[in-house]
Amino acid sequence: MKNFKKYAGIVSGLALSFSLVACGPQDSGKSSTETSKNDNKTKQLLVWEDQQKADGIKDAVAQFEKDHNVKIKVVEKPYAKQIEGLRLDGPAGTGPDVLTMPGDQIGTAVTEGLIKELNVGDDVQSIYTDVAMQSQKVEGKVYGLPKAVETTMLYYNKDLIAEKDLPKTLNDWYEYDKKVTKGGNYGFLALFDQIYYAQSVMSGYGGYIFNKDDKGNYDPANIGINNAGAVQGAEIIQKFYKEKLFPAGIIGAQGINVLESLFTSGKAAAIISGPWNIEPFTKAGVNYGVAKLPELDNGKNMSAFVGVKSYNVSAYSKNADLAQQLVEFLANKDNSKKRFEITKEVPAVKDLANDPVVTESDAAKAVAEQSQFSELTPNIPEMNEVWTPADAALQTIATGKAQPKAALNQAAETIKGQIKAKHSK
Repeated sequence: MKNFKKYAGIVSGLALSFSLVACGPQDSGKSSTETSKNDNKTKQLLVWEDQQKADGIKDAVAQFEKDHNVKIKVVEKPYAKQIEGLRLDGPAGTGPDVLTMPGDQIGTAVTEGLIKELNVGDDVQSIYTDVAMQSQKVEGKVYGLPKAVETTMLYYNKDLIAEKDLPKTLNDWYEYDKKVTKGGNYGFLALFDQIYYAQSVMSGYGGYIFNKDDKGNYDPANIGINNAGAVQGAEIIQKFYKEKLFPAGIIGAQGINVLESLFTSGKAAAIISGPWNIEPFTKAGVNYGVAKLPELDNGKNMSAFVGVKSYNVSAYSKNADLAQQLVEFLANKDNSKKRFEITKEVPAVKDLANDPVVTESDAAKAVAEQSQFSELTPNIPEMNEVWTPADAALQTIATGKAQPKAALNQAAETIKGQIKAKHSK
């Protein structure tokens, strides 16, 4: 700007100076601050939010737009599949600036170069629970901020069983099931043909997916899905199927629909599920209660995978710095609380654990209590090789086509083979 004025003075021609302004590199005579404001007006951010969750960030988005002079478009997509969309839309230039994903997908996203490392200090990281924040790190670097945590919990029908009568252990539920299972009615049900749910029993006896090394990192070469503890847990699971205490319909791909239908229709007294069913069960008019998962006979509580939903910045974002600011804003304490009030997703912010708004929710309390006994879903890419072989093994156990030890040994070998084939360096 100063150079332009100097040149205009030299030529001493007002008309010429106007001509130069019109033909030059868009030096309009405005200050750099004004130019910056105009630039901000043209900036846009695209946010991919989880389905039916956009209302939870509506006010925060509006405030950020006002504070930063930016236009934000929010599009709802299934959060577990957003990484798939980013693989396609990111390189095409039509992907999001900010997305949300499960914590166990972080490692894969980092390996594929899909999300950016965030430059956030300890002051930001420290507001979240340790387990939630850990889910967003790969080799000590931060790639997202937690928006919500979830674990499985016990739903029970108050019209069929009172809280005071709830069996305390899994074996107690087994005995309860033997008494009430008849005429199409069931007691306790769970999708134990899936490792996501079965691990809650198997890990209680010493089973694990991947062990950790001395630095706390998952070791994909150390697989415990078929160790003695895992086999013992699978043998306990098998009893429910063998004695037909679990219906055949809850095995396989449609199992979750059958399980939920049995509960909402009053045909099952209790099931294991997650916070995602709070709204559907409420709308279905079920008089339900929630509690942590039962104990095992060895005195340990059933475990669960802690799922962490996060906000992450796409590696393809053209406004990555602004996108990071938005992530920090959406995931801060005040906006996490507001989102909980609307979506009922349990926040990952430490200070909200004892907030009256959160603690008055039975589901939030159940998740918080169960989290004490739970573990993170491994967030390394090798976890992708676990789900299908593990589920296949558990389904053969549930249907009686194989015994636990043989089935889990086969699963472990398959997992090791796939890891070697797909992840060897």
